Amino acid sequence: MLSHLTIQDFAIIDRVDLDLTSGLVTLTGETGAGKSIVIDAVGGLLGNRLGVDVIRAGAPVARIEGIFEVSDNSELTAVLDELGISLDDDSLIVSREINRAGRSIARINGHAVPLAALQKVGHFLVDLHGQGEHLALLRVAEHLRFLDSYAGLVSRREQVSHLVEQIQAVRQERAAIDRDQRERARQMDLLKFQAEEIAAAHLHIGEDEELRQERLLLANAEKLANAADLAHQALSEAEGSSASDRLGQAAALLHEISRIDPSLADDQQALDLLLDQVEELSRRLRQYRERIDFNPGRLEEIEERLNVIQSLKRKYGNTIEEIILFGEKARQQLDDLIHHDERVAVLAEREHELLAELAVSALELSEARQSAAVQLAREVERELADLNMANARFRVDFARPLDPDQGVLLPSGEAVRFSSAGIDQVEFQVATNLGEEYKPLVRVVSGGETARLMLALKNILSRGDTVGTLIFDEIDAGIGGQTAVVVGQKMASLARQRQIICVTHLAQIASFADLHLAVAKSTVGGRTQTTVRALSWDERVEELAAMVGGQAGQSSVREHVRESLQAAAAWKSRDLLVERGVR
Repeated sequence: MLSHLTIQDFAIIDRVDLDLTSGLVTLTGETGAGKSIVIDAVGGLLGNRLGVDVIRAGAPVARIEGIFEVSDNSELTAVLDELGISLDDDSLIVSREINRAGRSIARINGHAVPLAALQKVGHFLVDLHGQGEHLALLRVAEHLRFLDSYAGLVSRREQVSHLVEQIQAVRQERAAIDRDQRERARQMDLLKFQAEEIAAAHLHIGEDEELRQERLLLANAEKLANAADLAHQALSEAEGSSASDRLGQAAALLHEISRIDPSLADDQQALDLLLDQVEELSRRLRQYRERIDFNPGRLEEIEERLNVIQSLKRKYGNTIEEIILFGEKARQQLDDLIHHDERVAVLAEREHELLAELAVSALELSEARQSAAVQLAREVERELADLNMANARFRVDFARPLDPDQGVLLPSGEAVRFSSAGIDQVEFQVATNLGEEYKPLVRVVSGGETARLMLALKNILSRGDTVGTLIFDEIDAGIGGQTAVVVGQKMASLARQRQIICVTHLAQIASFADLHLAVAKSTVGGRTQTTVRALSWDERVEELAAMVGGQAGQSSVREHVRESLQAAAAWKSRDLLVERGVR
Protein backbone atom coordinates (compact mmCIF):
# COMPACT_ATOMS: atom_id res chain seq x y z
CA MET A 1 0.00 0.00 0.00
CA LEU A 2 0.95 3.64 -0.45
CA SER A 3 1.62 4.82 3.10
CA HIS A 4 3.01 8.29 2.40
CA LEU A 5 2.91 10.67 -0.54
CA THR A 6 4.84 13.90 -1.00
CA ILE A 7 4.15 16.21 -3.96
CA GLN A 8 6.22 19.38 -4.38
CA ASP A 9 6.11 22.08 -7.05
CA PHE A 10 3.87 19.94 -9.25
CA ALA A 11 1.35 21.87 -11.41
CA ILE A 12 -0.43 24.17 -8.94
CA ILE A 13 0.62 22.18 -5.87
CA ASP A 14 3.21 23.98 -3.75
CA ARG A 15 3.76 21.08 -1.35
CA VAL A 16 1.51 18.31 -0.10
CA ASP A 17 2.49 15.69 2.49
CA LEU A 18 -0.04 12.93 3.01
CA ASP A 19 0.03 10.06 5.47
CA LEU A 20 -2.29 7.46 4.00
CA THR A 21 -3.98 4.55 5.72
CA SER A 22 -5.05 1.12 4.59
CA GLY A 23 -8.68 0.59 3.61
CA LEU A 24 -10.73 3.01 1.53
CA VAL A 25 -9.25 6.46 0.93
CA THR A 26 -11.47 8.97 -0.87
CA LEU A 27 -10.52 12.28 -2.47
CA THR A 28 -13.30 14.82 -2.84
CA GLY A 29 -13.46 18.44 -3.88
CA GLU A 30 -15.01 20.77 -6.40
CA THR A 31 -14.38 20.31 -10.10
CA GLY A 32 -11.03 21.90 -10.96
CA ALA A 33 -9.78 21.79 -7.38
CA GLY A 34 -6.88 19.56 -8.36
CA LYS A 35 -7.97 15.98 -7.66
CA SER A 36 -6.70 14.85 -11.04
CA ILE A 37 -3.36 16.54 -10.31
CA VAL A 38 -2.86 14.26 -7.31
CA ILE A 39 -3.67 11.22 -9.46
CA ASP A 40 -1.35 12.46 -12.22
CA ALA A 41 1.43 12.80 -9.65
CA VAL A 42 0.94 9.19 -8.53
CA GLY A 43 0.98 8.17 -12.19
CA GLY A 44 4.29 9.96 -12.62
CA LEU A 45 5.62 8.09 -9.60
CA LEU A 46 4.78 4.84 -11.39
CA GLY A 47 6.59 5.76 -14.59
CA ASN A 48 4.09 7.75 -16.66
CA ARG A 49 5.85 10.22 -18.92
CA LEU A 50 5.82 13.78 -17.64
CA GLY A 51 6.84 16.98 -19.41
CA VAL A 52 8.27 20.22 -18.08
CA ASP A 53 4.74 21.65 -18.07
CA VAL A 54 4.07 19.84 -14.76
CA ILE A 55 6.68 22.00 -12.96
CA ARG A 56 5.08 24.73 -10.87
CA ALA A 57 5.71 28.23 -12.22
CA GLY A 58 8.89 29.67 -10.75
CA ALA A 59 10.21 26.35 -9.46
CA PRO A 60 13.27 24.64 -10.99
CA VAL A 61 12.18 21.06 -10.27
CA ALA A 62 8.98 19.12 -9.61
CA ARG A 63 9.32 16.30 -7.06
CA ILE A 64 7.13 13.34 -6.16
CA GLU A 65 7.92 10.73 -3.55
CA GLY A 66 5.96 7.76 -2.27
CA ILE A 67 6.61 5.19 0.43
CA PHE A 68 5.07 1.79 -0.34
CA GLU A 69 4.63 -1.02 2.13
CA VAL A 70 4.91 -4.30 0.22
CA SER A 71 4.13 -7.86 1.20
CA ASP A 72 5.98 -10.99 0.05
CA ASN A 73 5.98 -11.05 -3.73
CA SER A 74 8.52 -13.29 -5.44
CA GLU A 75 8.01 -11.62 -8.84
CA LEU A 76 8.62 -8.12 -7.44
CA THR A 77 11.64 -9.38 -5.48
CA ALA A 78 13.07 -10.89 -8.67
CA VAL A 79 12.69 -7.58 -10.53
CA LEU A 80 14.33 -5.68 -7.66
CA ASP A 81 17.19 -8.21 -7.54
CA GLU A 82 17.84 -7.59 -11.24
CA LEU A 83 18.14 -3.89 -10.43
CA GLY A 84 20.39 -4.54 -7.42
CA ILE A 85 17.81 -3.14 -5.00
CA SER A 86 16.87 -4.69 -1.65
CA LEU A 87 13.73 -4.14 0.40
CA ASP A 88 14.23 -2.10 3.58
CA ASP A 89 11.79 -3.26 6.28
CA ASP A 90 9.35 -4.41 3.58
CA SER A 91 9.09 -0.91 2.15
CA LEU A 92 10.05 0.86 -1.05
CA ILE A 93 10.77 4.56 -1.34
CA VAL A 94 10.04 5.63 -4.91
CA SER A 95 10.84 9.16 -6.10
CA ARG A 96 10.72 11.14 -9.32
CA GLU A 97 12.15 14.52 -10.27
CA ILE A 98 11.52 16.51 -13.44
CA ASN A 99 13.69 19.56 -14.12
CA ARG A 100 13.38 22.48 -16.52
CA ALA A 101 15.80 20.85 -18.95
CA GLY A 102 13.26 18.07 -19.41
CA ARG A 103 15.40 15.53 -17.61
CA SER A 104 13.61 13.02 -15.41
CA ILE A 105 15.37 11.23 -12.55
CA ALA A 106 13.71 8.19 -10.95
CA ARG A 107 14.95 6.45 -7.82
CA ILE A 108 13.93 3.35 -5.90
CA ASN A 109 15.34 3.11 -2.37
CA GLY A 110 17.92 5.69 -3.38
CA HIS A 111 19.07 3.83 -6.51
CA ALA A 112 18.68 5.70 -9.79
CA VAL A 113 16.73 3.57 -12.28
CA PRO A 114 15.62 4.03 -15.90
CA LEU A 115 11.99 4.90 -16.58
CA ALA A 116 11.29 1.42 -17.99
CA ALA A 117 12.44 -0.15 -14.72
CA LEU A 118 10.24 2.24 -12.73
CA GLN A 119 7.26 1.22 -14.87
CA LYS A 120 8.07 -2.46 -14.35
CA VAL A 121 8.19 -2.08 -10.58
CA GLY A 122 5.09 0.15 -10.65
CA HIS A 123 3.02 -2.71 -12.09
CA PHE A 124 3.44 -4.54 -8.78
CA LEU A 125 2.54 -1.54 -6.61
CA VAL A 126 -0.52 0.20 -8.03
CA ASP A 127 -3.35 -0.37 -10.47
CA LEU A 128 -4.17 3.15 -11.58
CA HIS A 129 -7.47 3.49 -13.43
CA GLY A 130 -7.34 6.16 -16.07
CA GLN A 131 -3.76 5.20 -16.94
CA GLY A 132 -4.26 1.93 -18.84
CA GLU A 133 -0.65 0.88 -18.69
CA HIS A 134 -0.96 0.48 -14.92
CA LEU A 135 -4.28 -1.34 -14.89
CA ALA A 136 -3.43 -5.04 -14.64
CA LEU A 137 -6.90 -6.18 -15.65
CA LEU A 138 -6.51 -4.39 -18.98
CA ARG A 139 -3.31 -6.32 -19.73
CA VAL A 140 -4.42 -9.42 -21.61
CA ALA A 141 -1.26 -11.24 -20.55
CA GLU A 142 -2.50 -11.07 -16.94
CA HIS A 143 -5.93 -12.60 -17.59
CA LEU A 144 -4.77 -16.20 -17.52
CA ARG A 145 -2.96 -15.62 -14.22
CA PHE A 146 -6.09 -14.08 -12.71
CA LEU A 147 -8.23 -16.99 -13.90
CA ASP A 148 -5.81 -19.58 -12.49
CA SER A 149 -5.67 -17.77 -9.15
CA TYR A 150 -9.47 -17.54 -9.03
CA ALA A 151 -9.83 -21.26 -9.85
CA GLY A 152 -7.05 -22.43 -7.52
CA LEU A 153 -5.08 -23.87 -10.43
CA VAL A 154 -1.69 -22.32 -9.73
CA SER A 155 -0.03 -25.58 -8.62
CA ARG A 156 -1.37 -27.47 -11.68
CA ARG A 157 -0.13 -24.68 -13.91
CA GLU A 158 3.33 -24.99 -12.32
CA GLN A 159 3.32 -28.72 -13.12
CA VAL A 160 2.61 -27.91 -16.76
CA SER A 161 5.32 -25.26 -16.70
CA HIS A 162 7.84 -27.83 -15.45
CA LEU A 163 6.99 -30.17 -18.34
CA VAL A 164 7.38 -27.32 -20.82
CA GLU A 165 10.80 -26.45 -19.37
CA GLN A 166 11.93 -30.05 -19.91
CA ILE A 167 10.64 -30.04 -23.50
CA GLN A 168 12.43 -26.79 -24.24
CA ALA A 169 15.67 -28.15 -22.77
CA VAL A 170 15.45 -31.27 -24.97
CA ARG A 171 14.72 -29.16 -28.05
CA GLN A 172 17.61 -26.85 -27.32
CA GLU A 173 19.98 -29.79 -27.05
CA ARG A 174 18.67 -31.23 -30.31
CA ALA A 175 19.16 -27.90 -32.02
CA ALA A 176 22.69 -27.68 -30.65
CA ILE A 177 23.78 -31.08 -32.01
CA ASP A 178 21.63 -31.25 -35.12
CA ARG A 179 23.64 -28.77 -37.13
CA ASP A 180 24.60 -29.20 -40.76
CA GLN A 181 26.98 -32.00 -41.70
CA ARG A 182 29.81 -29.74 -42.87
CA GLU A 183 29.88 -27.76 -39.64
CA ARG A 184 29.77 -30.97 -37.62
CA ALA A 185 32.73 -32.34 -39.61
CA ARG A 186 34.75 -29.19 -38.97
CA GLN A 187 33.90 -29.39 -35.29
CA MET A 188 34.91 -33.06 -35.15
CA ASP A 189 38.28 -32.31 -36.81
CA LEU A 190 39.00 -29.55 -34.32
CA LEU A 191 37.97 -31.61 -31.28
CA LYS A 192 40.00 -34.59 -32.51
CA PHE A 193 43.11 -32.42 -32.97
CA GLN A 194 42.68 -30.85 -29.52
CA ALA A 195 42.10 -34.16 -27.75
CA GLU A 196 45.03 -35.88 -29.52
CA GLU A 197 47.42 -32.98 -28.94
CA ILE A 198 46.71 -33.00 -25.23
CA ALA A 199 46.83 -36.81 -25.00
CA ALA A 200 50.15 -36.97 -26.91
CA ALA A 201 51.76 -34.68 -24.34
CA HIS A 202 51.24 -37.31 -21.57
CA LEU A 203 50.96 -34.63 -18.94
CA HIS A 204 50.80 -35.32 -15.25
CA ILE A 205 49.79 -32.87 -12.57
CA GLY A 206 52.75 -31.03 -11.02
CA GLU A 207 55.07 -31.89 -13.90
CA ASP A 208 55.84 -28.27 -14.75
CA GLU A 209 57.01 -27.54 -11.20
CA GLU A 210 59.17 -30.67 -11.17
CA LEU A 211 60.79 -29.68 -14.47
CA ARG A 212 61.48 -26.14 -13.34
CA GLN A 213 63.20 -27.47 -10.23
CA GLU A 214 65.31 -29.92 -12.25
CA ARG A 215 66.22 -27.13 -14.68
CA LEU A 216 67.36 -24.99 -11.78
CA LEU A 217 69.68 -27.76 -10.57
CA LEU A 218 71.14 -28.48 -14.00
CA ALA A 219 71.72 -24.81 -14.75
CA ASN A 220 73.71 -24.50 -11.51
CA ALA A 221 75.48 -27.90 -11.59
CA GLU A 222 79.02 -26.49 -11.65
CA LYS A 223 78.33 -24.09 -8.79
CA LEU A 224 76.72 -26.86 -6.73
CA ALA A 225 79.60 -29.28 -7.42
CA ASN A 226 82.25 -26.77 -6.37
CA ALA A 227 80.39 -25.91 -3.22
CA ALA A 228 79.91 -29.59 -2.34
CA ASP A 229 83.64 -30.29 -2.93
CA LEU A 230 84.72 -27.45 -0.71
CA ALA A 231 82.28 -28.43 2.02
CA HIS A 232 83.45 -32.06 1.87
CA GLN A 233 87.10 -30.99 2.03
CA ALA A 234 86.42 -28.73 4.98
CA LEU A 235 84.80 -31.58 6.84
CA SER A 236 87.23 -34.41 6.13
CA GLU A 237 89.92 -33.97 3.45
CA ALA A 238 91.99 -30.95 4.51
CA GLU A 239 95.08 -32.59 6.07
CA GLY A 240 95.46 -31.73 9.71
CA SER A 241 92.87 -28.95 9.55
CA SER A 242 89.60 -30.62 8.56
CA ALA A 243 86.68 -30.49 10.93
CA SER A 244 86.87 -34.25 11.30
CA ASP A 245 90.59 -34.16 12.26
CA ARG A 246 90.10 -31.35 14.76
CA LEU A 247 87.11 -33.05 16.35
CA GLY A 248 89.10 -36.36 16.53
CA GLN A 249 91.93 -34.62 18.35
CA ALA A 250 89.49 -33.03 20.76
CA ALA A 251 87.76 -36.36 21.37
CA ALA A 252 91.09 -38.10 22.16
CA LEU A 253 92.00 -35.39 24.68
CA LEU A 254 88.56 -35.53 26.27
CA HIS A 255 88.90 -39.30 26.65
CA GLU A 256 92.13 -38.82 28.67
CA ILE A 257 90.52 -36.15 30.84
CA SER A 258 87.37 -38.22 31.52
CA ARG A 259 89.46 -41.19 32.70
CA ILE A 260 90.87 -38.93 35.41
CA ASP A 261 87.76 -36.80 35.95
CA PRO A 262 84.53 -38.80 35.25
CA SER A 263 82.44 -35.61 35.50
CA LEU A 264 83.27 -34.94 31.82
CA ALA A 265 82.07 -38.35 30.65
CA ASP A 266 78.81 -36.92 29.24
CA ASP A 267 80.71 -34.23 27.35
CA GLN A 268 83.09 -36.84 25.99
CA GLN A 269 80.10 -38.90 24.70
CA ALA A 270 78.52 -35.83 23.14
CA LEU A 271 81.76 -35.03 21.31
CA ASP A 272 81.99 -38.60 20.05
CA LEU A 273 78.41 -38.29 18.71
CA LEU A 274 79.26 -34.99 17.03
CA LEU A 275 82.31 -36.58 15.39
CA ASP A 276 80.11 -39.39 14.03
CA GLN A 277 77.63 -36.83 12.64
CA VAL A 278 80.37 -34.87 10.89
CA GLU A 279 81.72 -38.01 9.28
CA GLU A 280 78.18 -38.99 8.14
CA LEU A 281 77.62 -35.50 6.73
CA SER A 282 80.93 -35.70 4.90
CA ARG A 283 79.87 -39.03 3.37
CA ARG A 284 76.53 -37.60 2.20
CA LEU A 285 78.21 -34.59 0.65
CA ARG A 286 80.53 -36.90 -1.29
CA GLN A 287 77.53 -38.90 -2.57
CA TYR A 288 75.66 -35.66 -3.46
CA ARG A 289 78.69 -34.46 -5.41
CA GLU A 290 78.88 -37.74 -7.31
CA ARG A 291 75.21 -37.43 -8.32
CA ILE A 292 75.54 -33.94 -9.79
CA ASP A 293 75.09 -34.32 -13.51
CA PHE A 294 76.78 -31.95 -15.96
CA ASN A 295 74.27 -32.84 -18.74
CA PRO A 296 73.57 -30.04 -21.28
CA GLY A 297 71.47 -32.47 -23.31
CA ARG A 298 69.07 -33.06 -20.42
CA LEU A 299 68.78 -29.32 -19.81
CA GLU A 300 67.79 -28.87 -23.45
CA GLU A 301 65.17 -31.61 -23.11
CA ILE A 302 63.67 -29.87 -20.09
CA GLU A 303 63.50 -26.54 -21.91
CA GLU A 304 61.73 -28.20 -24.84
CA ARG A 305 59.27 -29.95 -22.51
CA LEU A 306 58.46 -26.73 -20.66
CA ASN A 307 57.87 -25.00 -24.00
CA VAL A 308 55.41 -27.72 -24.95
CA ILE A 309 53.55 -27.30 -21.66
CA GLN A 310 53.52 -23.50 -22.02
CA SER A 311 52.13 -23.80 -25.56
CA LEU A 312 49.33 -26.04 -24.29
CA LYS A 313 48.58 -23.58 -21.48
CA ARG A 314 48.18 -20.73 -23.98
CA LYS A 315 45.56 -22.76 -25.87
CA TYR A 316 43.75 -24.85 -23.27
CA GLY A 317 44.16 -23.55 -19.73
CA ASN A 318 46.30 -21.82 -17.14
CA THR A 319 47.27 -25.03 -15.34
CA ILE A 320 48.01 -28.63 -16.24
CA GLU A 321 44.78 -29.60 -14.44
CA GLU A 322 42.80 -27.29 -16.72
CA ILE A 323 44.55 -28.65 -19.83
CA ILE A 324 43.74 -32.24 -18.87
CA LEU A 325 40.09 -31.28 -18.15
CA PHE A 326 39.87 -29.52 -21.53
CA GLY A 327 41.10 -32.67 -23.24
CA GLU A 328 38.52 -34.80 -21.44
CA LYS A 329 35.71 -32.45 -22.47
CA ALA A 330 36.95 -32.41 -26.06
CA ARG A 331 36.92 -36.22 -26.14
CA GLN A 332 33.38 -36.24 -24.71
CA GLN A 333 32.14 -33.69 -27.26
CA LEU A 334 33.84 -35.64 -30.04
CA ASP A 335 32.14 -38.82 -28.83
CA ASP A 336 28.78 -37.01 -28.78
CA LEU A 337 29.27 -35.90 -32.38
CA ILE A 338 30.44 -39.35 -33.47
CA HIS A 339 27.31 -40.83 -31.90
CA HIS A 340 25.17 -37.95 -33.14
CA ASP A 341 22.42 -40.06 -34.65
CA GLU A 342 22.12 -42.19 -31.52
CA ARG A 343 21.81 -39.11 -29.30
CA VAL A 344 19.28 -37.49 -31.63
CA ALA A 345 17.17 -40.64 -31.47
CA VAL A 346 17.30 -40.66 -27.67
CA LEU A 347 16.32 -36.99 -27.51
CA ALA A 348 13.50 -37.47 -30.02
CA GLU A 349 12.09 -40.30 -27.95
CA ARG A 350 12.33 -38.19 -24.78
CA GLU A 351 10.60 -35.27 -26.48
CA HIS A 352 7.82 -37.58 -27.65
CA GLU A 353 7.30 -38.85 -24.08
CA LEU A 354 7.25 -35.33 -22.62
CA LEU A 355 4.83 -34.06 -25.25
CA ALA A 356 2.49 -36.96 -24.47
CA GLU A 357 2.60 -36.03 -20.77
CA LEU A 358 2.04 -32.38 -21.64
CA ALA A 359 -0.98 -33.19 -23.81
CA VAL A 360 -2.69 -34.89 -20.85
CA SER A 361 -1.73 -32.31 -18.19
CA ALA A 362 -2.37 -29.23 -20.33
CA LEU A 363 -5.73 -30.54 -21.52
CA GLU A 364 -6.84 -31.30 -17.95
CA LEU A 365 -5.73 -27.81 -16.91
CA SER A 366 -7.60 -26.28 -19.86
CA GLU A 367 -10.81 -28.12 -19.02
CA ALA A 368 -10.57 -26.97 -15.38
CA ARG A 369 -10.05 -23.41 -16.57
CA GLN A 370 -13.08 -23.51 -18.86
CA SER A 371 -15.25 -24.82 -16.05
CA ALA A 372 -14.00 -22.09 -13.71
CA ALA A 373 -14.51 -19.47 -16.45
CA VAL A 374 -18.25 -20.23 -16.54
CA GLN A 375 -18.52 -19.72 -12.79
CA LEU A 376 -16.41 -16.55 -12.98
CA ALA A 377 -18.70 -15.11 -15.67
CA ARG A 378 -21.77 -15.74 -13.50
CA GLU A 379 -20.20 -14.03 -10.49
CA VAL A 380 -19.03 -11.03 -12.53
CA GLU A 381 -22.48 -10.54 -14.06
CA ARG A 382 -24.07 -10.63 -10.58
CA GLU A 383 -21.61 -7.98 -9.42
CA LEU A 384 -22.31 -5.83 -12.48
CA ALA A 385 -26.07 -6.10 -11.88
CA ASP A 386 -25.50 -4.71 -8.37
CA LEU A 387 -23.56 -1.86 -9.96
CA ASN A 388 -26.47 -0.81 -12.20
CA MET A 389 -25.17 -2.74 -15.22
CA ALA A 390 -27.83 -5.43 -15.24
CA ASN A 391 -27.66 -5.89 -19.00
CA ALA A 392 -23.90 -6.39 -19.08
CA ARG A 393 -22.54 -9.79 -20.01
CA PHE A 394 -19.07 -11.15 -19.31
CA ARG A 395 -17.12 -14.09 -20.65
CA VAL A 396 -13.63 -15.54 -20.78
CA ASP A 397 -12.66 -16.07 -24.41
CA PHE A 398 -10.46 -19.12 -25.05
CA ALA A 399 -8.18 -19.65 -28.03
CA ARG A 400 -5.77 -22.43 -29.00
CA PRO A 401 -3.59 -21.35 -31.93
CA LEU A 402 -2.49 -24.20 -34.15
CA ASP A 403 1.20 -25.04 -34.50
CA PRO A 404 1.72 -28.13 -36.67
CA ASP A 405 5.52 -27.98 -36.45
CA GLN A 406 6.29 -27.27 -32.80
CA GLY A 407 2.93 -27.76 -31.08
CA VAL A 408 1.59 -30.48 -28.80
CA LEU A 409 -0.72 -33.06 -30.36
CA LEU A 410 -4.11 -33.33 -28.63
CA PRO A 411 -6.41 -36.37 -28.74
CA SER A 412 -8.54 -34.41 -31.24
CA GLY A 413 -5.67 -34.62 -33.70
CA GLU A 414 -4.88 -30.91 -33.53
CA ALA A 415 -1.32 -29.75 -32.87
CA VAL A 416 -1.62 -26.56 -30.82
CA ARG A 417 0.87 -24.01 -29.59
CA PHE A 418 1.93 -24.24 -25.96
CA SER A 419 3.82 -22.15 -23.43
CA SER A 420 4.76 -22.40 -19.77
CA ALA A 421 1.12 -21.51 -19.03
CA GLY A 422 -0.29 -24.42 -21.05
CA ILE A 423 -2.25 -24.49 -24.30
CA ASP A 424 -4.74 -21.70 -23.59
CA GLN A 425 -4.79 -18.07 -24.60
CA VAL A 426 -7.57 -16.28 -22.73
CA GLU A 427 -9.00 -12.79 -22.76
CA PHE A 428 -11.71 -11.22 -20.62
CA GLN A 429 -14.51 -9.83 -22.79
CA VAL A 430 -17.68 -7.88 -22.03
CA ALA A 431 -20.86 -6.71 -23.71
CA THR A 432 -22.16 -3.74 -21.73
CA ASN A 433 -25.54 -3.37 -23.42
CA LEU A 434 -28.21 -5.61 -24.89
CA GLY A 435 -27.65 -6.54 -28.51
CA GLU A 436 -23.93 -5.67 -28.44
CA GLU A 437 -21.16 -8.07 -29.36
CA TYR A 438 -18.56 -9.07 -26.83
CA LYS A 439 -15.53 -6.78 -26.82
CA PRO A 440 -12.13 -6.97 -25.09
CA LEU A 441 -11.98 -5.00 -21.84
CA VAL A 442 -9.50 -2.57 -23.41
CA ARG A 443 -12.16 -1.51 -25.93
CA VAL A 444 -14.77 -0.50 -23.34
CA VAL A 445 -15.07 3.21 -24.04
CA SER A 446 -17.04 4.61 -21.09
CA GLY A 447 -14.87 5.58 -18.14
CA GLY A 448 -17.69 4.84 -15.71
CA GLU A 449 -18.34 1.42 -17.23
CA THR A 450 -14.66 0.54 -17.22
CA ALA A 451 -14.29 1.56 -13.58
CA ARG A 452 -17.31 -0.48 -12.50
CA LEU A 453 -16.06 -3.46 -14.49
CA MET A 454 -12.73 -3.17 -12.73
CA LEU A 455 -14.47 -2.94 -9.35
CA ALA A 456 -16.59 -6.01 -10.06
CA LEU A 457 -13.62 -8.03 -11.28
CA LYS A 458 -11.35 -6.87 -8.48
CA ASN A 459 -13.98 -7.79 -5.92
CA ILE A 460 -14.05 -11.35 -7.24
CA LEU A 461 -10.40 -11.81 -8.15
CA SER A 462 -8.94 -10.07 -5.10
CA ARG A 463 -7.65 -13.28 -3.55
CA GLY A 464 -5.31 -13.83 -6.48
CA ASP A 465 -4.17 -10.23 -6.89
CA THR A 466 -0.91 -9.12 -5.28
CA VAL A 467 -1.08 -5.42 -6.20
CA GLY A 468 -1.38 -3.52 -2.93
CA THR A 469 -3.12 -0.32 -4.11
CA LEU A 470 -5.99 0.22 -6.53
CA ILE A 471 -6.89 3.74 -7.65
CA PHE A 472 -10.33 4.44 -9.13
CA ASP A 473 -11.12 7.68 -10.91
CA GLU A 474 -14.55 8.53 -12.36
CA ILE A 475 -16.08 5.37 -10.92
CA ASP A 476 -19.21 7.38 -10.15
CA ALA A 477 -19.75 8.53 -13.73
CA GLY A 478 -23.33 7.94 -14.75
CA ILE A 479 -24.54 6.49 -11.44
CA GLY A 480 -26.32 7.78 -8.39
CA GLY A 481 -28.85 6.91 -5.72
CA GLN A 482 -28.83 3.34 -4.43
CA THR A 483 -26.35 2.22 -7.09
CA ALA A 484 -23.83 4.65 -5.65
CA VAL A 485 -24.43 3.15 -2.20
CA VAL A 486 -23.79 -0.34 -3.59
CA VAL A 487 -20.58 0.89 -5.26
CA GLY A 488 -19.46 2.33 -1.92
CA GLN A 489 -20.22 -0.94 -0.17
CA LYS A 490 -18.30 -2.98 -2.70
CA MET A 491 -15.33 -0.65 -2.53
CA ALA A 492 -15.35 -0.81 1.26
CA SER A 493 -15.49 -4.60 1.09
CA LEU A 494 -12.63 -4.76 -1.40
CA ALA A 495 -10.61 -2.30 0.70
CA ARG A 496 -10.20 -4.93 3.39
CA GLN A 497 -7.89 -6.86 1.05
CA ARG A 498 -6.01 -3.89 -0.41
CA GLN A 499 -5.78 -0.14 -0.22
CA ILE A 500 -8.35 1.63 -2.41
CA ILE A 501 -7.91 5.27 -3.38
CA CYS A 502 -11.01 6.70 -5.02
CA VAL A 503 -11.69 10.09 -6.54
CA THR A 504 -15.42 10.65 -6.26
CA HIS A 505 -18.12 13.31 -6.54
CA LEU A 506 -20.73 11.25 -4.72
CA ALA A 507 -21.37 11.54 -1.00
CA GLN A 508 -22.78 7.99 -0.96
CA ILE A 509 -19.35 6.60 -1.89
CA ALA A 510 -17.29 9.03 0.23
CA SER A 511 -19.32 8.11 3.32
CA PHE A 512 -17.67 4.66 3.33
CA ALA A 513 -14.14 6.09 3.50
CA ASP A 514 -11.68 5.05 6.18
CA LEU A 515 -9.69 8.18 5.34
CA HIS A 516 -11.38 11.17 3.69
CA LEU A 517 -9.12 13.68 1.94
CA ALA A 518 -10.43 17.04 0.78
CA VAL A 519 -8.81 18.71 -2.22
CA ALA A 520 -9.23 22.46 -2.41
CA LYS A 521 -7.91 25.33 -4.51
CA SER A 522 -7.11 28.68 -2.98
CA THR A 523 -5.14 31.87 -3.62
CA VAL A 524 -2.12 32.56 -1.45
CA GLY A 525 0.13 35.54 -2.02
CA GLY A 526 -1.47 36.22 -5.37
CA ARG A 527 -0.88 32.64 -6.57
CA THR A 528 -3.28 29.73 -6.99
CA GLN A 529 -2.40 26.54 -5.18
CA THR A 530 -4.01 23.19 -4.41
CA THR A 531 -4.07 21.79 -0.90
CA VAL A 532 -5.00 18.32 0.33
CA ARG A 533 -5.90 17.55 3.94
CA ALA A 534 -7.48 14.78 5.98
CA LEU A 535 -10.92 15.58 7.39
CA SER A 536 -12.16 15.06 10.92
CA TRP A 537 -15.65 13.66 11.58
CA ASP A 538 -17.25 17.12 11.79
CA GLU A 539 -15.35 18.30 8.70
CA ARG A 540 -16.56 15.23 6.81
CA VAL A 541 -20.13 16.15 7.69
CA GLU A 542 -19.66 19.61 6.22
CA GLU A 543 -17.87 18.28 3.10
CA LEU A 544 -20.52 15.63 2.39
CA ALA A 545 -23.31 18.13 3.02
CA ALA A 546 -21.80 20.38 0.38
CA MET A 547 -21.50 17.43 -2.00
CA VAL A 548 -25.22 16.64 -1.75
CA GLY A 549 -26.00 20.29 -2.46
CA GLY A 550 -26.86 21.45 1.06
CA GLN A 551 -26.96 25.10 1.98
CA ALA A 552 -24.87 26.49 4.80
CA GLY A 553 -26.88 26.29 7.99
CA GLN A 554 -29.22 23.56 6.76
CA SER A 555 -29.23 21.30 9.78
CA SER A 556 -31.49 18.76 8.07
CA VAL A 557 -28.89 18.13 5.37
CA ARG A 558 -26.12 17.74 7.93
CA GLU A 559 -28.28 15.37 9.94
CA HIS A 560 -28.92 13.30 6.83
CA VAL A 561 -25.17 13.17 6.20
CA ARG A 562 -24.50 12.05 9.78
CA GLU A 563 -27.03 9.28 9.34
CA SER A 564 -25.34 8.24 6.10
CA LEU A 565 -21.95 8.12 7.80
CA GLN A 566 -23.34 6.09 10.68
CA ALA A 567 -25.11 3.73 8.29
CA ALA A 568 -21.89 3.24 6.31
CA ALA A 569 -19.92 2.52 9.48
CA ALA A 570 -22.58 0.05 10.63
CA TRP A 571 -22.58 -1.70 7.25
CA LYS A 572 -18.79 -2.05 7.30
CA SER A 573 -18.95 -3.54 10.80
CA ARG A 574 -21.64 -6.05 9.80
CA ASP A 575 -19.83 -6.95 6.57
CA LEU A 576 -16.62 -7.57 8.50
CA LEU A 577 -18.43 -9.87 10.93
CA VAL A 578 -19.99 -11.79 8.04
CA GLU A 579 -16.57 -12.18 6.43
CA ARG A 580 -15.17 -13.57 9.68
CA GLY A 581 -18.07 -16.01 10.00
CA VAL A 582 -19.65 -14.23 12.98
CA ARG A 583 -23.44 -14.02 12.98
